[in-house]
Amino acid sequence: MPHTAPTTVTSFIDGASVAPAGEPLPVSYPASGERISELCEADAAEVDRAVSAARKAFDHGPWPGLATDKRQDVLLKIRQTVLDHVDELALLECLNTGLVLRELKDRHVARAAYNFRFFAEFIGQMAGQVYGQNPAYQTVVTREPVGVAGLIAPWNAPLALASMKVAAAIAFGNTCVLKPSEQTPLALARFVELLHEAGLPDGVVNLVNGRGAVTGQALVDHPGVDLVSFTGGTETGRQIMASAGRRLVPTTMELGGKSANIIFDSADIDQALNGALLGIFSNNGQQCLAGSRILVQRSIADDFIDRFVARTERIRVGDPMADDTELGPLASEPHMRRVLGYADIATSEGGRLLTGGQRRDDLGDGYYVKPTAVMAPNNDARVCQEEIFGPFASFLTFDTVDEAIALANASTFGLVSYVWSNDLPTVMRATSEIRAGVVWVNTPMMRELRAPFGGYKDSGVGREGGEACRDFYTEPKTVSIPTAPLALRRLGDN
Repeated sequence: MPHTAPTTVTSFIDGASVAPAGEPLPVSYPASGERISELCEADAAEVDRAVSAARKAFDHGPWPGLATDKRQDVLLKIRQTVLDHVDELALLECLNTGLVLRELKDRHVARAAYNFRFFAEFIGQMAGQVYGQNPAYQTVVTREPVGVAGLIAPWNAPLALASMKVAAAIAFGNTCVLKPSEQTPLALARFVELLHEAGLPDGVVNLVNGRGAVTGQALVDHPGVDLVSFTGGTETGRQIMASAGRRLVPTTMELGGKSANIIFDSADIDQALNGALLGIFSNNGQQCLAGSRILVQRSIADDFIDRFVARTERIRVGDPMADDTELGPLASEPHMRRVLGYADIATSEGGRLLTGGQRRDDLGDGYYVKPTAVMAPNNDARVCQEEIFGPFASFLTFDTVDEAIALANASTFGLVSYVWSNDLPTVMRATSEIRAGVVWVNTPMMRELRAPFGGYKDSGVGREGGEACRDFYTEPKTVSIPTAPLALRRLGDN
């Protein structure tokens, strides 16, 4: 298997790669299980160096005070540099994640580039506020960057999701320290190098690598970090938020999901079928916004589920670098075994395995599984309540709109939901009453960066998006100025 993975991945601090040190951690290619690189874990001292570099760049560097058009120039240069290296970045991401190379080129790297274009355009349209209702004063509200951001990215779509955080943080004048997952450091290590090749000043973006309990904890606890943005699992999010809260550090948390994908009998069934398959099996099924609970109205359930299963069994599972592959391997062997374990959990609770639930041993030592679907006994089953985070769909049936909405909301999560119906009253009722941060109607996943993205309940705190990121990565400052000299009371002047 040809690849260009670096032998060793280290931190990148103050514009330069750090010499190898720290505990070595293996980096593997999920399609073969082969060890392809080694990660040098950053300890608390190395994290301190990274935060200190970011602090210096914020307190004394040009970036926070740079004119908006100058910052826009750098962001747009970064966008072009990412696009110029699309093949390189996609290959590194594929080697690390096992995601389909074609999808990485067309969607993930393209999205990373667009993130910088979007925020370059957004900051060019920002405006302050002026209040003149009190004729004696003019009150002006401006926004200033907060400081040093600790950005913690997940392993399931490292480049697309980390670049969103980086682009937002630096667009508003902050500096940052980025910590990828220890499983997937390759593309982001090269990405941070490319930021500097595009002209980003030293210290504005720093990279540290390592496990959450070591590197991540040191970053969250560091007194030089002013805010933390995390995307990942709910339990880890709770720990990070608790640690940050002890220092009153603001956080955004994009966490887990168990999203309901509701198929009403008033839907375009062919479109709904295509959307349901994409909603659970794209990105190798490893995405927090997957439509993993598929609720189908009873009058169409048998036909819809039969067609879903037939299509699932024809999904092309294989080499993520092959042009015709639709589903690659899962990210790691422990994760593969966890996902497959839910097939036994489903049957032990009275569910019925419809298809899949097994490893694809015919594809070598990679972490390949058969895409899986189960008929759940009820919504209380673990396969309907716990985030599996793989190509694993759980089916339930319902009779009425009331029942569908109740099932959708009977979850500790509330990230996204999908509604398939061509009946306007049904759509309006569902979108109004579903307790989720995002509701997609008659469409699979789409991301409108201008709009807030985030979840209710255990799916997170805060939002990402244009104005949401502005509110998080800037501090509002209110300045009141008298419009004429004031006649002040003269205390103590007898």
